[in-house]
Amino acid sequence: MSLQDLNNIPGVTAEPDSATQNFVFNHTMLRVKNIEKSLDFYTRVLGFSLVEKRDFPEAEFSLYFLALVDKAQIPADDAARTLWMKSIPGILELTHNHGSETDDSVVYHNGNTDPRGFGHICISVPDIRAACERFETLGVDFQKRLNDGRMKSLAFVKDPDGYWVEIIQPQPM
Repeated sequence: MSLQDLNNIPGVTAEPDSATQNFVFNHTMLRVKNIEKSLDFYTRVLGFSLVEKRDFPEAEFSLYFLALVDKAQIPADDAARTLWMKSIPGILELTHNHGSETDDSVVYHNGNTDPRGFGHICISVPDIRAACERFETLGVDFQKRLNDGRMKSLAFVKDPDGYWVEIIQPQPM
């Protein structure tokens, strides 16, 4: 489908308002039950860097902001880092409600069972076969392996809370 065809789909504004020109899709938030398991998954398994942490002890929750960036890009100064973090695309915010890791009644809905809603986040990797082999070696839980189903060019892994992470590569396999 051509770009022109995409602009002709009902509901699509062909020319966004100039007031939105510098808007940036900054982050997606996921609630997580066990922050240590989630941080391990997103930093060790997927390669994210923790760029900021905010604690709200009176409300009993903490926020962890992660990005797929070279750590050398992350400003050391707190104020500069906050400004930088709020201006780049692709931040993942993990929200941890204190005590949820020991409370069996706390379960977060991944959006992929009824009632359906949120579905997944997506990570692009340079070599999907190598990435999936690494995930296998690390014991990562797969929702869909490369060879499963009709779509052989993508995979889905699951984080510790069961959220799906789609794995793709830009170049055709």
